[in-house]
Amino acid sequence: MATSRQTVDYLLEQLAPLDVRARAMFGEFGLYCEDTFVGLICDDTLFLKPTPVTEGFDVGEPYPGAKPHPIVDADLLEDPDRLQELVRGTAEALPAPRPRR
Repeated sequence: MATSRQTVDYLLEQLAPLDVRARAMFGEFGLYCEDTFVGLICDDTLFLKPTPVTEGFDVGEPYPGAKPHPIVDADLLEDPDRLQELVRGTAEALPAPRPRR
């Protein structure tokens, strides 16, 4: 099952003040915050990269064969302030993206 564009638009709306974007990847979407890859939107579910910010979250595979990623539950998706804090914290905990040639 592929992610609907409506789900992506909703997530981007919830994250609106942040510099975020979603990029189509392999039939699903990658989520970037300030050019840092922070997670995946697969099967209408937001999976973030594992960082100290997401410790204690339930984990799942975004797609078959993928490493387990923390799943953002529906309650957090409905709370823009907490969701923004979570995505921002994930981006800050990850290494900066390599400059492009």
